[in-house]
Amino acid sequence: MRIAIVNDMPMAAEALRRTILLRPQDQVAWVAADGDEAVQMCLKDTPDLVLMDLIMPKMNGVQATREIMVKCPCPILIVTVSVNENARMVFEAMGAGALNAVDTPALGLDNFEAMSAPLLSKLDSMRGLLGFMDARLPEQSVESVGLPSKAPLVVIGASAGGPSALAEVLGNLPKNFPSPIIVIQHVDEQFAPSLVGWLKQQSALPVKAACEGDLPVPGMVLMAVTSEHLVFVNPRRLGYTIHPKEVFYFPSVDVFFDSVARHWPGDVVGVLLSGMGRDGARGLKKLRDAGFYTIAQNKETCAVYGMSKAAVELGAAVDVLPLNEIAAALCKHCKVPK
Repeated sequence: MRIAIVNDMPMAAEALRRTILLRPQDQVAWVAADGDEAVQMCLKDTPDLVLMDLIMPKMNGVQATREIMVKCPCPILIVTVSVNENARMVFEAMGAGALNAVDTPALGLDNFEAMSAPLLSKLDSMRGLLGFMDARLPEQSVESVGLPSKAPLVVIGASAGGPSALAEVLGNLPKNFPSPIIVIQHVDEQFAPSLVGWLKQQSALPVKAACEGDLPVPGMVLMAVTSEHLVFVNPRRLGYTIHPKEVFYFPSVDVFFDSVARHWPGDVVGVLLSGMGRDGARGLKKLRDAGFYTIAQNKETCAVYGMSKAAVELGAAVDVLPLNEIAAALCKHCKVPK
């Protein structure tokens, strides 16, 4: 991949350059010292991936992400000195279209490659997501679903642009929403608790991290929070697994939707929001083929029209809706009491 670096600190930019060069298949496209320069460079020479800092002079990483995604869309990974300390800005950048976030590796340490491992892992994920290696998910069989329960299970998948999209959907659901909701958002394990906490502030429904052995609860939002796949291990309980290993996102939306189709004994509503790549499209198609109601976010309201676009192209979506209409569709289908 041709990877661009956006960072105003020379030491940090050098650490990123050295990390990129640890992978022979990658190269540095260019280096920009602030967000404004990054936008101009992207217009002239769009890279395969941008490593975007957050706090910079002239234009910060959030605004630069917004402008790049409007003027010359390309994949953006937020790389900042501390993801947790800059959580608010990270959420804003992801809402604008950034794919993920990771801490900047530090120079001057004995084992630089070990310190660079989290970023290298992200680059490997990006490589698969962007089609620089085969990242196809093996087909899995679908077992017949059982008798319907009273309220449908709502399952939501999201990636780049997902946090703000999730905030809008969850924020527009009423306190008496009767269905359990499970969310798979592409996000790091270290970053997931902060996202759960932020979504709690946006939603009238309780939002909590999904734990091993949890049961879906009506009116509660559970969110995948580990570096493994969240799945139904049986018709009632959730669990985490490292299998399949052939995918580039952990947790994977496709893997979770597959487990829903195989195990959940009642009705289901599947939703696929903004995101880059195709994760979730095949799983949403599996849900529709099983007779369930499915929604894909439309192009006009997606920060990144990738995952939902793939779902639309597969015929996986019963309805393709703007973001501000999805909550109302869920309320109608799940029969929210008046």
